[in-house]
Amino acid sequence: MGHATRHETPKRQTGTGFVGFAIRFAVAALVLWVTSYLVAGFHIRGGILTLLIAALVISAADFLVEKLFKIDASPFGNGIKGFLVSVVIIYFAQYFVPGMEVSLMGALIGALVIGLIDAILPTRVM
Repeated sequence: MGHATRHETPKRQTGTGFVGFAIRFAVAALVLWVTSYLVAGFHIRGGILTLLIAALVISAADFLVEKLFKIDASPFGNGIKGFLVSVVIIYFAQYFVPGMEVSLMGALIGALVIGLIDAILPTRVM
């Protein structure tokens, strides 16, 4: 009997490369903008440049936490641990982003809102 060879189509990765990064980055800035309007204690002032810097800082912090500690820091990533890491990242981002002000309660509610929006959108924000 002959040995049947199974041909699998290679999985296509979407959202990789510069275009994928640019889309995720733009979505992150948009989510932060929406969150700043919805959540008291979560303010981003200074226009689009401040939003872009905040998105960059939060994305970079998320990347570092994930690589160094193997924790998915998305608000719904690792249950309560991922949610709390997300809150900490959002709270401390204000110290690196001029024009961003976040209270502890604002970071808690902001992480929840970002998690909900992230669950709806097909790209990962945090």
